[in-house]
Amino acid sequence: MKEGKARGSLTLRNFEKKVEVGGREHVVKVIGGGAELKEGKGGRELLRIKITAEVDGVRREYVMTYGRYGADNAAVGRAYASVDAPGGRWADAERFAAVIKALTGREPKVYRMKDGTIMIKCYGEHLEGFVRYTELADAVVRWLEEMGR
Repeated sequence: MKEGKARGSLTLRNFEKKVEVGGREHVVKVIGGGAELKEGKGGRELLRIKITAEVDGVRREYVMTYGRYGADNAAVGRAYASVDAPGGRWADAERFAAVIKALTGREPKVYRMKDGTIMIKCYGEHLEGFVRYTELADAVVRWLEEMGR
């Protein structure tokens, strides 16, 4: 019952929040966003979430792709920080993490790979946060149903 009330009850447009990530406070202003289902490699269904946001005055489109991975078929979202972003990869990853924390209430995991790539990872609890937004709810619910929650 509580989950049903929360689903789709908020909107991304004009969402604004201050969050702390990496020991620093960030101001997140979401401009818009959406989600869609895409077919990935091997024919598996993927969930792509796109959020356009301004974090500390830097406006970008952030894209995360969810798939099912591992023996337990866990929902895992992955995104990569952009080397071309103002301030470089690490600053982009911190801003992306701020957007995710502002929207879901949970900070994602951020990993620096050996080749310098920075990966941002989200899990099922982040999806529970994303489903509260009207623009994302239908696609997230449909993907979870198709993939067998």
